[in-house]
Amino acid sequence: MKYDLIIKNGQVVFRDEVRKADVAIRNGKISAIGENLNIDADQVVDATGQYVMPGMIDTHVHICEPGRTEWEGFITGTKALAAGGTTTYVDMPLNALPATTTREALELKINAAEGKNYVDYALYGGVVPGNLENLQELSKGGVVAYKCFMSSCGSDIPGDFKNVDDYTLYAGMKKLAELGHLLCIHAENAEITDRLAEEKIKQGKLTATDYVESRPILAEVEAVKRALFLAKETGCKLHFVHISSAAAVEEIIKARNDGQDVTLESCPHYFTLTVNQFEEIGPTAKCAPPLRDEMEQEKLWEALKQGKIDMLTSDHSPCPPEMKYSETNNMFEVWGGITGCQNNVDLMFDEAVKKRDVPVTEFVRMIATKPADRFNLNTKGEIAVSKDADIILVDPNQSYELSADHLYYRHKHSPYIDRRINCRVTKTFVRGHLVFDLREGILGGPIGQLLPNK
Repeated sequence: MKYDLIIKNGQVVFRDEVRKADVAIRNGKISAIGENLNIDADQVVDATGQYVMPGMIDTHVHICEPGRTEWEGFITGTKALAAGGTTTYVDMPLNALPATTTREALELKINAAEGKNYVDYALYGGVVPGNLENLQELSKGGVVAYKCFMSSCGSDIPGDFKNVDDYTLYAGMKKLAELGHLLCIHAENAEITDRLAEEKIKQGKLTATDYVESRPILAEVEAVKRALFLAKETGCKLHFVHISSAAAVEEIIKARNDGQDVTLESCPHYFTLTVNQFEEIGPTAKCAPPLRDEMEQEKLWEALKQGKIDMLTSDHSPCPPEMKYSETNNMFEVWGGITGCQNNVDLMFDEAVKKRDVPVTEFVRMIATKPADRFNLNTKGEIAVSKDADIILVDPNQSYELSADHLYYRHKHSPYIDRRINCRVTKTFVRGHLVFDLREGILGGPIGQLLPNK
């Protein structure tokens, strides 16, 4: 049998071990794995000195097409994902217009995405006030999970996303429990954060630190506990997005230990940036939940090292640069979202594996295996025979300083610019197709496929 591609001499990261092996690919699938494979292949890639990993599955990405393509579109967004080592992503139901909260909006999203993705993708549906009757139709349309906000979000623009009230949250959980679907939650108490923000603004306290203080950890923890209680009553499966505090992690782990079906994610920015750096960097580092101080960050690192963080995601939330500008340096009025999906793998490999001795198998569990398992992406997430050949090569010995020229985003701003990163993704394969090479950049046309729910 002749193979399409063989990746030789790399340190292959499996579920439970890392060992030198060759990986052979045929028809987009991993077809053989072994040491010193003596086979015929059209192409041979030498991965000596590099890790061979499953590509990242980023389950928290905001592609703003259709409706806000000027923020970020499928072409630019997925080029950045591919360059960063992501081979599959799940697109959030916001910030596109209309938001993906109806079957019609889902069809618009599907049509807009066709032929524009460099990596494979799946879609979320939204849970918002007034759309409970649409949840089943969204499921039939192929969404793999649902998203809601407990914090305030959206705008007065027709079709924009809205946060849930407690009734919608409860009733939505009941419906999703019937459908067997996962609900992903942005957990912050809206009343607390909104009122604290009003007080700060009235007092003229508009700095980065003031913004962070308006969204305290207690607001995250309270919302997590409320959502867990409602999910326990309804039987709904939960996933908490972008958890920023160890206290919230502990509440989720406690509920899981008590029998609830619940997982959580956090993001690179909570492990690599602090409120003090936010003050220095400025608006490009604004996000919600906000960055925390050094002490809280270290607690979150301890939770990660103890295996309590299920997944790492980017929460890539791009916008035009003018939305990150305020004439009065008012951090409450600039856009809250970090442009970061291109530096998930290299940044966190450097910080977790190289600097803090997190096992590389644990790192791969967080970026690939667990997301595939949780979102039922059954052909993805690990180096194993019959799985999709979604593979990245990672060189742990390359070091570089990130510049805007490296970035593929529509708008080339990032809080990581000028940061030295001691690791680099050198190649990204999607179903055996080389879509990114460090020397040559993005290769070929968009080959990404829409993944159905299963």
